[in-house]
Amino acid sequence: MRIIEDIKLDFSDVLISPKRSQLTSRKDADLTRQFTFKHSNHQWRGVPIIASNMDHTGTLKIHGVLSQYDMLTALCKFENWFDAWIPSQTEPDSNLIQTIGLDRNLDELDYDDSMWICLDVANGYTERFNDFVSLMRSHEATKEKIIIAGNVCTPEATEQIILAGADIVKIGIGPGSVCTTRKMTGVGYPQLSCIIECADAAHGLGGHVMSDGGCVSPGDIAKAFGAGADFVMLGGMLAGHDECKGEVENNTMTFYGMSSDDAQLKYYGEKRAHRAAEGKTVHVPYKGSIKDTVQDILGGLRSACTYAGANSLKSLSKCTTFVKVNRQLNEVYS
Repeated sequence: MRIIEDIKLDFSDVLISPKRSQLTSRKDADLTRQFTFKHSNHQWRGVPIIASNMDHTGTLKIHGVLSQYDMLTALCKFENWFDAWIPSQTEPDSNLIQTIGLDRNLDELDYDDSMWICLDVANGYTERFNDFVSLMRSHEATKEKIIIAGNVCTPEATEQIILAGADIVKIGIGPGSVCTTRKMTGVGYPQLSCIIECADAAHGLGGHVMSDGGCVSPGDIAKAFGAGADFVMLGGMLAGHDECKGEVENNTMTFYGMSSDDAQLKYYGEKRAHRAAEGKTVHVPYKGSIKDTVQDILGGLRSACTYAGANSLKSLSKCTTFVKVNRQLNEVYS
């Protein structure tokens, strides 16, 4: 047993200190980024925010809206990817990501000409996971794709996954709003420090990181980018909209973690005896069209760039100075 004495930080532990800005208006802040990826050599340009590959948010309807803003959607692995593009007889556009698990036969992917693929597992620390990333980079069906793989939360694991062949490492253990991994296992890492440390490790190797979980407001997204995240994945912030999967009842929508009892029963027909649920089910307020939420997020990011003295999202991390706080919000009327 050992103890790391350094205090690790979460989004609620800091604020971004404002600096002199040369921008004359928030609308002048450029939120688009262009990436060239280490292994695949693909290029992508857009706003690097992703709808999570949970079944509630990883939908084609959400993709239809987010793609209008050049944002990404990770399709839930239980959605039929074949149906996502065959009906129109066109290839899926560059803003839609296919998700797979460790049980997927890569030989079944040879019909798929998409740019992205995400290997999504709860625990990216197993040798089986790392070996599968290596297999994906060498397999005929996936070797040319932008490979996203996770989840992990430490720099050593980030480096290992990039060296195995991933272009982007998905980082975050337990910060999600409907994830109970930290409660059930005691395992995790505060997300802001996770981003800072893993991004530093990835960038040193020419790789990238995708922060997954923990954002509850546009300000948290700004902090994630300020800490060095290349991409930010959102679940709970995008839940409860018309474009999400599920029915509206009593002005709420059901939202659950993909390791919850409800997800296990829905997709596997049973709660497996060898595992505990590491997710919960909640009822989130119905929010109407997701377009309004997206505009709030992008507006908040533009303001954050303006306050921090950054002309673009790409330069935000270079301009960010975090100040540690014991209270970030006045919640007298909350």
